[in-house]
Amino acid sequence: MNRIMKTLLTGNIAPALRLKMLFFFLAGASFTVNAQNKWTLRECIDYAVKNNISVKQHELAVETSEQELSNSRNSRLPSLSADVGQNFNFGRSPSMATGIYEENKSASTSFSLSSSMPVFTGMRIGSEIKSNRLNLMAATEGLKKAGEDLSMNIAQYYLEVLFRKEILKVTVEQHTLTAKQTERTESMVLSESAPRSQLYDMKAQLAKDRLNITNATNDLALSLLNLVQLLNLEKTEGFDIVEPELQDSIISGQLQSPDRIYETAVETRPQIKEAEYRLQSSELGVKIAQSHYWPSVNLGMSYNNGFNYGFDAGVNNSSISGQWKNNRREAIGLNMNIPIFNRFQVHNSVKTARLNLQNRVLELETVKLNLKKEIQQAHQSAVAAQTKYASTEEACKAAAEAFTYVEERYGVGKATVYELSEAQAKLFSSRSEQLQAKYEYLFRMKILDFYLGKEME
Repeated sequence: MNRIMKTLLTGNIAPALRLKMLFFFLAGASFTVNAQNKWTLRECIDYAVKNNISVKQHELAVETSEQELSNSRNSRLPSLSADVGQNFNFGRSPSMATGIYEENKSASTSFSLSSSMPVFTGMRIGSEIKSNRLNLMAATEGLKKAGEDLSMNIAQYYLEVLFRKEILKVTVEQHTLTAKQTERTESMVLSESAPRSQLYDMKAQLAKDRLNITNATNDLALSLLNLVQLLNLEKTEGFDIVEPELQDSIISGQLQSPDRIYETAVETRPQIKEAEYRLQSSELGVKIAQSHYWPSVNLGMSYNNGFNYGFDAGVNNSSISGQWKNNRREAIGLNMNIPIFNRFQVHNSVKTARLNLQNRVLELETVKLNLKKEIQQAHQSAVAAQTKYASTEEACKAAAEAFTYVEERYGVGKATVYELSEAQAKLFSSRSEQLQAKYEYLFRMKILDFYLGKEME
């Protein structure tokens, strides 16, 4: 495909024939692309969020928080453990028959079950459950923030591709116009109404337009590659995006004030909610640390049993069933642990928890302040882009009128090729600046919509 394009642009082909061949080539290429599956912005965002490594890491953080919450809830349940022991005794030991130390051989088997359940922990378990629940909510908001940041990057790259497509169209139209002017100049030279030097100048301009098409094509390919890499697609060939129809009403929309946008954003943005949840969790962290000042009470239960067997002659071994019945022991009781002095560990833990709480307060203030600055900057950038677009629109109209005037004068031999080329270059520059301002404004509007909680579409 690139080889065909190069032949059409640089080959030894008549301008009229080259123009027709280029038209059919671009039409065929467009048909081929349309036959493929083009990606919408929504599809790009959904695919990226599903496959992005950073987003997956945030998903793992959410799962980790879920496990921590589950552990804190299960800490209220009783514990249960079993022990089994088997011992073989050799050498001098009390005889099972007489109780006198003598050489004997015996075996003992023991079984035990024990259970413990917290009764009072100074409200520590309840505070831990609430704290971990808040940590889970904060991790979920962090996941949302990661997805939204990725969506914003996708939108920026998507608009960059659309901009490069528009530039390529403009350069092709520029080449088409120059080719027609070259044909006209050639006719004028043949009729001796224009010097041959003008034809050479027009051919030089035509060659420059071909170079512009090549550069625009390469820029478009690079922008598509950047978007593909951001999506983490394995295959890059044949990738293309949908080109939505952009109405002028989108450009001329009314901007909300930054204060109003901030009032909405501070209530909805995930980074604000995440910081608030972290702050509330730190408040509970102080209570968790203070709970160690209180005594703790545990309910304990146990069951023990076992039997012995002597291998020496003359030893009257009781039956296993009889020993199992007579040797059993059950116990139930309460155990209270009263902290008296723990080398100031609890005191220091409480102080650390309070410092962490103060840090969370500052973090929330910082997040809100950064959000306000971002919105102010985004709003100012949108205003500047809107003003720039309006200016470029007027400049583009003026450049188009100037080019039409010079083109008419050139047709009757009252303008030089230099004047025509200069007017055409100004028109191309004006159209390029207009397109750049257009997509810059669209991206800035997307950022403001992002702060208002609107989805990327």
